[in-house]
Amino acid sequence: MLPCHESVYANPSAIHRAGQDAKKLLEAARRRVADCVGAMPSEIFFTSGGTESDNWAIMSAAAAVETGLSGGGRGRHMVTSSFEHNAVLKPMETLASRGWECTLVSPGKDGIVDPEEVASAVRPDTVLVSVMAVNNVAGTVQPVKEMAAAAHAKGAIFHTDAVQAAGHIPVDARGWNVDLMSISAHKFHGPKGTGVLFAKIPRLPIPLIDGGGQERGGRSGTENVPGAVGMAEALAESVERLDEDSVALSALRDRLIERVLRIEGAVLVGHPTKRLPGNACFAFRGLDGLANIVAGLDEAGIEASSGSACSASSKEADHVLVAMGHLDIGLRHSLRISLSRWNTPSDIERIADRLDELIPILKIHRSRH
Repeated sequence: MLPCHESVYANPSAIHRAGQDAKKLLEAARRRVADCVGAMPSEIFFTSGGTESDNWAIMSAAAAVETGLSGGGRGRHMVTSSFEHNAVLKPMETLASRGWECTLVSPGKDGIVDPEEVASAVRPDTVLVSVMAVNNVAGTVQPVKEMAAAAHAKGAIFHTDAVQAAGHIPVDARGWNVDLMSISAHKFHGPKGTGVLFAKIPRLPIPLIDGGGQERGGRSGTENVPGAVGMAEALAESVERLDEDSVALSALRDRLIERVLRIEGAVLVGHPTKRLPGNACFAFRGLDGLANIVAGLDEAGIEASSGSACSASSKEADHVLVAMGHLDIGLRHSLRISLSRWNTPSDIERIADRLDELIPILKIHRSRH
């Protein structure tokens, strides 16, 4: 990214030589990202991250109906899962305030959404189905291709939030046959504030930002060339290492799960194997909030999350656990531990040992109060 700051720093929309040099870097990054996710360069639109990409996909589909650009024949109904990221759920709530209807499909206790449940929820008036490729808390991998087929069978378009998937499992927009797909650079060690919306040609997203007409008229505003270049490099590196990292991380993950489940009251959240190689998510019976656990781990130099990082400060029950039906067994909050290629077996033992120390102490503290 440094050359984009130091020497090739011009506006890529400018027609002078410096601008065109920047444009070449931007388009090279677009091609690299497209190659990594099974798309064509013309189907890749750079954004500020997964949240913008999700909002753009959903609001663009709605705008096509509301402005009459969809050609008519569809109603105002969408389908999503009840354990989506808020970047999907909140836009759905906004549309509900404008007269749209949204059907929520719940996952099973294993954190997997059943494609048949999705198919049952799709109606003749359904415009869009949006289900994430990998859940951001439980880490469970979803049957995207089957869900896309269920949506298409009834004439609806399909969007998947692949923010947690890209760079960690094979992502194939064409093979999955999705119409819209969101990814974000910071999930695979790329720069924060950079993402992509994949939009299958000829289904171009309706512009939500008006201005100079950048990104082929889809998203106005001077392009973030350093972010796009950094994202492409990070994604290409992650995809190149995918098989090697998957084997190593799965072994570390399984060892961590084995160790933590020895702790009294520990429960694995999500399917034991149909999950990201580097994701381990737990809940603990007898503990309401996990902020003290996160703080206790942090004191030992271990950085973990209580559910989604975007909602970690909330005292309400984790909506992912609620969606998976875990409230009925007294589980309200989750502890998510994400592993990367830089973690080692000794890290796993250190995490497990620290939890061995913390959980009994916090249970005693809770019982006294």
